[in-house]
Amino acid sequence: MEPILDISAEVWGQSGIVALTWKHPIMWAVGLLFIYLAIAKKYEPLILLPIGFGIFLVNFPASPLMGTGDEYPELLRFFYQFGLAWQILPPLIFLGIGAMTDFGPLLSNPKTLIIGGGAQLGMPITFIGAIMIGMTPAEAAAIGIIGGADGPTTIFLAQQVAPHMLGAAALAAYSYMAMVPIIQPPIMKLMTSLDERRIVMKQTRQVTRVERIVFPILLAGLISLLVPAVMPLMAMFTFGNLMRESGVVDRLSETAEGALVNIVTIFLGISVGATMAAEQFLTPIPLFVLALGLVSFAICTAGGILTVKVMNLFLKPENRINPLIGSAGVSAVPMAARVSQAVGAEANPQNFLIMHALGPNLAGVVATATAAGLFLALFG
Repeated sequence: MEPILDISAEVWGQSGIVALTWKHPIMWAVGLLFIYLAIAKKYEPLILLPIGFGIFLVNFPASPLMGTGDEYPELLRFFYQFGLAWQILPPLIFLGIGAMTDFGPLLSNPKTLIIGGGAQLGMPITFIGAIMIGMTPAEAAAIGIIGGADGPTTIFLAQQVAPHMLGAAALAAYSYMAMVPIIQPPIMKLMTSLDERRIVMKQTRQVTRVERIVFPILLAGLISLLVPAVMPLMAMFTFGNLMRESGVVDRLSETAEGALVNIVTIFLGISVGATMAAEQFLTPIPLFVLALGLVSFAICTAGGILTVKVMNLFLKPENRINPLIGSAGVSAVPMAARVSQAVGAEANPQNFLIMHALGPNLAGVVATATAAGLFLALFG
């Protein structure tokens, strides 16, 4: 009888049940919430579903998933170590994004580069605000970058300057990307008049094939000279776009924007979710990250709109820009551009803003990555 009792006690002692705390069910609920939002609401399901399941999995104590694993890394720790700690997955995501990107709307109206830059206003404001409430400069940088609504860039920066905030920062960035149609329209309507929302913009010019091929090469060289810290992202982004526009490596381009980016997204999402164990996440800092990230995103949206309104002061009436496309200066491609189109069509059903809005939307990708490079240069 005693051997049986000893075996039972040993099995019970090695189970996860004895290690459960009140924090674990809370994190199960958080993970299940994101799974629900991905499936039922279709909010960025490609990333929120693996993040949600990663959160759910890692909060079962004693499971061999995210331990220290010195000699033989446990499964999710292995994904995290070689994918995020070594900064492999975010650049590969950017390779796929580059292969999907059409820079035509940006090249046809270069003024939209200014809008993309103006839409980064929330980053320095939130950075300063975070320092004022006691965050370190590195932590403040990881929070400020959330305003750009660019998940891979947020992960890339947070992992290097404040790795303990990686999960919360990534979750905030992807959550606000998913909630662009909810967060942005009230800000857009508050900051614009009905007449401004009804502005019809001129049709953009056709962009030549030579321009499309030369642009990613020039962009890579320029960013490499000015902000070299962010080149792991921008090198892959511009190379992916060059493959697309060259027209001679269709197989590579299709792989980058299809199978490769899908595989990388799986590992990226579940690895980010796996960083959100109850012991680290249920503390005041992640809540500050989520709250200040929302502030940064809201100010970035307002900054893009304000930039357009200032630009219109110096443009002829027939060349005015619809301020609604300023909200697309964040990096949520193409979601933010679609929201600009939807709000504009609500004011004027004959208004088609999406191609105009894609210009600042793409400029926002470059501007957010550049901002991350500046933060890395200062605090990396």
